Amino acid sequence: MQIVQRFIQLESASGILLIGAMLLAMLMANTPLDPYYEAILDLPVEVRVGALHLDKPLLLWINDGLMAIFFLLVGLEVKRELMVGELSEPSRIVLPAIAAVGGMAIPALCFAVFNWSDDTALRGWAIPTATDIAFALGILSLLGNRVPVALKLFLMTLAIIDDLGAIIVIALFYTTELSTLSLTVAATTIAMLFLMNRLGVMRIAAYVLVGVVLWISVLKSGVHATLAGVVLAFAIPLTNKKNPDFSPLKSLEHLLHPWVAFAILPFFAFANAGVPLAGISLDMLFASVPVGIMAGLFIGKQVGVFGFSWIAIKLGIAEKPGGAGWGALYGVSLLTGIGFTMSLFVDSLAYEGMADLYGGADRLAILIGSVVSALAGYLVLKFALKD
Repeated sequence: MQIVQRFIQLESASGILLIGAMLLAMLMANTPLDPYYEAILDLPVEVRVGALHLDKPLLLWINDGLMAIFFLLVGLEVKRELMVGELSEPSRIVLPAIAAVGGMAIPALCFAVFNWSDDTALRGWAIPTATDIAFALGILSLLGNRVPVALKLFLMTLAIIDDLGAIIVIALFYTTELSTLSLTVAATTIAMLFLMNRLGVMRIAAYVLVGVVLWISVLKSGVHATLAGVVLAFAIPLTNKKNPDFSPLKSLEHLLHPWVAFAILPFFAFANAGVPLAGISLDMLFASVPVGIMAGLFIGKQVGVFGFSWIAIKLGIAEKPGGAGWGALYGVSLLTGIGFTMSLFVDSLAYEGMADLYGGADRLAILIGSVVSALAGYLVLKFALKD
């Protein structure tokens, strides 16, 4: 329980930084500072080791590199939860698992309804399916001790399953033209990682070194590079037979948490949330893609999460979180509509290389849908969780 509390406190604090990063990006993008903002994102960063040459603007290093570390942390959390945490006990994951399925299916359907006739627009169907756990837990923490622990665990478990769903979506639907050579190198490094696990290698540095090779090969393969972080996470051992007091997985998770929460996610938010408002008209904002995103986040998420939860509880498949009424469960369902960083990330994949196809209206729609969901969720929970 102490681990859960520390996790929640850390993610809540990160939410404040995320808001600050978003506001700073919006300020720079909509003032005379915009050229400097663009210059920062376009800053060329080059790494060359022999024949290996990586040359990308800073924005892509953040989205492909730093976010791979974020997904490494997500993978570590998912593996730990599957083996010894909340996800290891089927009775505890039934409700959040069902809610997570609804929270992905209904928002995707909402988006598809508005964009069914446009194949290019339809690439963004997964944008409103994501939940930003840092923001959602940050809003929940504002209500203090009135929030039942079981409700916090419900939201956290739902968000972890949601992240797992996002990983699967990225792997299956957001890949480009594949390189056979790079995939072969990636497969070889993956085999090496799991062989190291089976042989009982406990040095984190050894896994990280092979993981860097995996990241480069996946980056060059056409599969999105962030998935390398997930694969690396599942190869790192949780238990240590020779030294039961040292867990490589838990040690790396503990090391990465503050870096991800207080640096990587705020950097990502700063790099992706700067939307120039001057170029966005009401017609652009109310076009099919932005409307599909806003409807998916604000309407689809709450209908999917609360609706599927209500059905599961009424059918006796699952039980309500202890100490929480229907109003509190509905309030948390609203909070899952805070997509922000995860939705921005999926948006960057869905329309990659399309030169800001929607003029920033898609990203602005993510911010609007997330903010409205946050405010509505907070107000409902404040009323539902009266002292």
